[in-house]
Amino acid sequence: MRIAICTALCGLSLAFAVPARAENAQQTLMKTCNTEAKTKAVAGAARKDFMSHCLRGEPTDAPAKPATPQERMKACNADPQAKTLKGDARKAFMSSCLKK
Repeated sequence: MRIAICTALCGLSLAFAVPARAENAQQTLMKTCNTEAKTKAVAGAARKDFMSHCLRGEPTDAPAKPATPQERMKACNADPQAKTLKGDARKAFMSSCLKK
């Protein structure tokens, strides 16, 4: 009887001692690509294309696009070209920049 109890307890302790399975390279790459896509605020079809390229290890063509209109305005105002333009030329530049 004691042997049966000891065997059962030893088997039970070994079952809990098995370490968790380590992530494989594909899972790590998927996490990295997802994080990068979130950082760049890529969504929809552009995200699908971005993830496809990222998971293959190819360069990604998705530029970092600010998410809110305020962030886009701030990014366009920071452009060196915007700082040199005046009047209608500036308005045209800002309009095209904000549409990107």
